[in-house]
Amino acid sequence: MRIMVTGGAGFIGSAVCRHLVTKGEDFVLNVDALTYAGNLKSLRAIENRPNYAFLKANICDEPVILQAMRDHDIDAVMHLAAESHVDRSIDGPDVFLQTNVVGTFRMLSAARHYWSELSADRKQTFRFHHVSTDEVYGDLPFDSGIFTEETPYKPSSPYSASKAASDHLVRAWHHTYGLPVVLSNCSNNYGPFHFPEKLIPLVTLNALEGRELPVYGQGLNVRDWLFVEDHARALEAVIKKGRPGETYNIGGRSERSNIDVVRTICAILDQERPRLGKKYADQITFVTDRPGHDRRYAIDPTRIETELGWRAQETFESGLRRTIRWYLHNDWWWRSIRETDKGERRGMVHAG
Repeated sequence: MRIMVTGGAGFIGSAVCRHLVTKGEDFVLNVDALTYAGNLKSLRAIENRPNYAFLKANICDEPVILQAMRDHDIDAVMHLAAESHVDRSIDGPDVFLQTNVVGTFRMLSAARHYWSELSADRKQTFRFHHVSTDEVYGDLPFDSGIFTEETPYKPSSPYSASKAASDHLVRAWHHTYGLPVVLSNCSNNYGPFHFPEKLIPLVTLNALEGRELPVYGQGLNVRDWLFVEDHARALEAVIKKGRPGETYNIGGRSERSNIDVVRTICAILDQERPRLGKKYADQITFVTDRPGHDRRYAIDPTRIETELGWRAQETFESGLRRTIRWYLHNDWWWRSIRETDKGERRGMVHAG
């Protein structure tokens, strides 16, 4: 397939690009505006491959997107480009609405126009894959419930509300115009190349620098964790084998409270980078909770497991150790981000 990946210089998008390009079966056009979280260094391993190309463009620029689809004879679109940091959405929701809602609308408009130009056979096989989040479902009690594809939407933050809106737009374009779409909603991702403001790299790097590890509330909020390379494999399965109009929830079956995640990171660092007479967990502090902090997310991935044959290959413990070791040995990637004002958000330790 010839696949356009939007947001391919971001965390999940770059993992998808590396996965698809390295397999060598598909051509990938990476479209990214290179905002603060986009980093072409994440794609260094594939940047010279013949089945990979990069286009710097904003998803809101519909004419440019449409022309790129034509120029590269695209068979499918995997739409990952989005603003995704909850705290940033609370501080400044405007850009989230512009990118996540208006941007998705522009992508759908371009895809619909392009799709209308295809032959009958290619119209049948074309796919627009919209990648979303479990946060659109709101939250769950600590002791019961799990998100399925039929769970009603109940977003809690400007970020999750903007993603919920974009999900609805994608479904509307399928039902109204017949655009062959697939959707996926994932749980919290982690792994190499994760932007340093996110929970696991933030805790890891702050701990190494001797900084406090401030945790919201008592750290009891629970998230389901998914290793990013497992997610990349799942997204490939959805875009190639998913049924048009269908939604697939992707989770790692790895629920952990935030405080347990932080303590596990500290324990791994005690083994991987020990300090004489001091434990990394001594740096943990508890602070006032943030507004609208969802209690628990938990995803049921049964549909993608049974229909598409996907399974997570990493346990949380094995994936977390791989991730921490990557940050310990790849400061060439993250150090410059930490040292610039636009990359420094070393505040509260939370997840989603």
